[in-house]
Amino acid sequence: MSYNRRTVLRGSLAASAALSLGAPAPAQALRGRPNAAWGVQVGDVTSSSGLVWVRSDRPARMIVETSATESFRRTHRWHGPLLGPGTDFTGTTALRGLPAGEQIHYRVTTADPDDPRRTGEPVYGTFRTAPARRGQGVRFLWSGDIAGQGWGINPDIGGFRAFDEMRRLDPDFFLSSGDTVYADGPLVPSVTLPDGRVWRNVMTEEKAKVAETLAEYRGNFRYNLLDDNVRRFNAQVPTVAQWDDHEVRNNWYPGQLLDDARYTEKDVDVLAARAMRAFGEYFPVSTLSPRGSEGRMHRVVRYGPLLDVFVLDMRSHRNANSPGRQADDTTGILGAEQLSWLKRELSRSRAVWKVIASDMPLGLVVPDGAVNFEAVAQGDPGAPLGRELQIAELLRFIKHRRITGTLWLTADVHYTSAQHYAPERAAFKDFAPFWEFVSGPLAAGGFPANALDGTFGPDRVFVRAPERANVSPMESPQYFGEVDIDGGSGELTVRLRAEGGTVLFSKVLQPGRVGQDRG
Repeated sequence: MSYNRRTVLRGSLAASAALSLGAPAPAQALRGRPNAAWGVQVGDVTSSSGLVWVRSDRPARMIVETSATESFRRTHRWHGPLLGPGTDFTGTTALRGLPAGEQIHYRVTTADPDDPRRTGEPVYGTFRTAPARRGQGVRFLWSGDIAGQGWGINPDIGGFRAFDEMRRLDPDFFLSSGDTVYADGPLVPSVTLPDGRVWRNVMTEEKAKVAETLAEYRGNFRYNLLDDNVRRFNAQVPTVAQWDDHEVRNNWYPGQLLDDARYTEKDVDVLAARAMRAFGEYFPVSTLSPRGSEGRMHRVVRYGPLLDVFVLDMRSHRNANSPGRQADDTTGILGAEQLSWLKRELSRSRAVWKVIASDMPLGLVVPDGAVNFEAVAQGDPGAPLGRELQIAELLRFIKHRRITGTLWLTADVHYTSAQHYAPERAAFKDFAPFWEFVSGPLAAGGFPANALDGTFGPDRVFVRAPERANVSPMESPQYFGEVDIDGGSGELTVRLRAEGGTVLFSKVLQPGRVGQDRG
């Protein structure tokens, strides 16, 4: 690594010592000083800005200090918001005017709002700003699906181990591709595996039932922060976060009314509003308001001249899940407004590479019950129908506007694979070839590979998936992907990785092209 981690580790260890399933450390409680044992995060970093997050255990003023060195001899102070019960004692502070392509060291202090001299222990973090020049490369990771299918934090295996492995790779940032929590997936204290071993879960009150109230959704996001690996990762690696369905409820869509005995609140729109508010409180997202009641999830994160990341929201604006055979569908999976936004921003982008961060895959068939479908594809290999119509419109637009360097990244299906899409294999032919890469889960159950839909001509070039459903992280490695853009040549290399350090598949893509051949 190009810098010293002692500052980050010092802050992480202090947080670990203070954190005990949400209870403040006794010494801190006796002194009555704010305690920020949940660590720090940074989100949506650009070449000149970043959004710093913290949570206190009581009302406090958030204060951020930044420095070019870990000694903090020279600092810049940023006065953040008052942290209170309205945001579950969380808050963010926007840092602006930062130097491009530099390591930023920061520490967050929480101060008593009535007596600024009474402060808690500072929590330390570091991150790199995006480069301003093309010659400086970019490397990031992506994955999704955390604490799902009954597999929570297991202290016997060291918790969410993949986060420690990703941290040691020292990426510029992490793209969290949805299903960041499983608010609809209660945990039990122990699960007996097929081979007789016992999986043990760290338990909290909020993880013992499906989330319905705002407090229960908040508790689901807090749960992941109990893990030492996650907090150390957050203190070193910025995140670009998006959501999918399990932040609310499996396979949800706007307007849905639940027929599920586990829920007393049946209106999914009510649940989704609570979940988005909690999401905005627990992730530093530039387009969400502090209370999560306004704003939007979809956005562009501009990471220097080499990369723009287009973060999609395939949940909030979709139509109802259905057999997907309609011949006219203007709502689709993105909604008309988000599709217009995406086309406009893609056409404006001057970045060499345009990563489309999709929370669901395009050509993989993801069913929802016996007759309905959850993603874009619906198993009919013919001309586009249903939600495929909207994707066809987008792919046609990219080709005809000669938009170069597009690449699709996703998670959701709980295995890792690489699909190449080409018009010569497709029923719909008016598009340029492109690649879609899938990686995950990060800390959840593994599942067999989904079937392909031939409408856009996918060819599954690589896949690694379990042979049975819901394989635990004790039985199968977790997966994450790596994207490495060379600052000199502009070449982009995708690596599909398995927990344990193995690179399963690698593909090099060339810059400046409208489409990418299979090669």
